[in-house]
Amino acid sequence: MRFIDEARVYVQAGKGGNGAIAFLREKYRPFGGPAGGDGGRGGSVIFEVNEGMSTLLDFKYQPRLVARDGEPGRGKQQYGHQGDDLVVRVPPGTMVFNEETGALIADLVVPGERAIIAQAGKGGLGNMHFVSSTRRAPRIATPGTPGDQRWVKIELRLVAEAGLVGLPNAGKSTLLAALSAARPKIAPYPFTTLTPNLGHVQVSDDEAFTVADIPGLIEGAHLGHGLGIKFLRHLKRTRVLVYVLDVSADPIVDFDTVRREVAAFDDAMVGRPALIALNKSDLAAADDAQHIARELATHTGLDVHVISAEQHAGIDPLVAAIAASLRVATEGPAKADAHPS
Repeated sequence: MRFIDEARVYVQAGKGGNGAIAFLREKYRPFGGPAGGDGGRGGSVIFEVNEGMSTLLDFKYQPRLVARDGEPGRGKQQYGHQGDDLVVRVPPGTMVFNEETGALIADLVVPGERAIIAQAGKGGLGNMHFVSSTRRAPRIATPGTPGDQRWVKIELRLVAEAGLVGLPNAGKSTLLAALSAARPKIAPYPFTTLTPNLGHVQVSDDEAFTVADIPGLIEGAHLGHGLGIKFLRHLKRTRVLVYVLDVSADPIVDFDTVRREVAAFDDAMVGRPALIALNKSDLAAADDAQHIARELATHTGLDVHVISAEQHAGIDPLVAAIAASLRVATEGPAKADAHPS
């Protein structure tokens, strides 16, 4: 399945049905009076979160979403049928923006959550509503109102609590596979990961978190180099960033490069809680890896964990550190310290 995380869609809610002008003409009710019923409301366009979806691919093949109109009112005070709502399934993390104004219409995260993207038009009033002491036979009815119609921009942002970020071939996908049951594509060359991946990490019987891995960044990514920084939007919901660095390269230079690209995308993300996974320790002597880790900690001010994702070395302490950082980000230091380690 192709991973699509942006789409442009035209949404149109249904028009309300017109009110009716009618009079009762029955054998034993010669003065039955006005009896025109109201028109039915139109159908709304509604987005609903479906946790089984992970892409906006469907919108590429259906760029127009149109709900049904309401039916007009009828005689004998009969109301017109309402137009059916058009309920459209979307993946968790879907954000909907008004294309013209840029205003956020909906941010849909929780499975089953719904939002009206285009509001239905109201049905018109029939002439039975316009009777008065001086107007016994009104020939007045109101038309139904049109439903909302607009172009909307849809973005998908993965719902993850921790995010892996680093240069291509730093071992992020291998780390995701070591942390979770996710099985991203892994190969010994850059840009193996072309789309974001999501994994579920079980810390204990009653604690877990989700982690996202995005394609690697290179210097100048914010200028469009490599795969660019467009996938960084998938880390905007995360509360903790994990910088994955290759111990066999130049981790300090690599960290500065990645940090600059993240800042170029969103300054606020740089201030987010973070830690470093110094990966591929199996390619360096133990003393050398620890020495590099101390230098990196001094340079960055962040906790550094020496790991080998391929060998599954140092993974448990890293998971514990991510979980602790998430607790602090969620509950604050005092409550987080109360958790057993």
